[in-house]
Amino acid sequence: MSKDKKIIKQSDDNCPVRKSLAILGGKWTLLILFQINDRVIRYGELKRCIPGISEKMLIQELNVLVEKKFVSKKSYPEIPPRVEYRLTKLGLNTLPIIDKLASFGLENLS
Repeated sequence: MSKDKKIIKQSDDNCPVRKSLAILGGKWTLLILFQINDRVIRYGELKRCIPGISEKMLIQELNVLVEKKFVSKKSYPEIPPRVEYRLTKLGLNTLPIIDKLASFGLENLS
């Protein structure tokens, strides 16, 4: 067998693709990361950027992303409350993946 061929192993629990999908495979996860991108964004603006997502689902997904350290959340003690989100270093590492998916979609889907 030549050295340049990849050996594809069984997709067990230690499979890196399976682990990546467990983290990033949610319906809204990549869309949220894509919308936050390299900016600081407030909750209301983020909600407007993702048509079809419910408020409950957005809050739930953001909490998971904060817990997994993909997104940082900063709350200000103001009335009305102001909450800002930004990607962490780990979250920024997902942007090339999302860019590839966006390019694929632009090139192959109509």
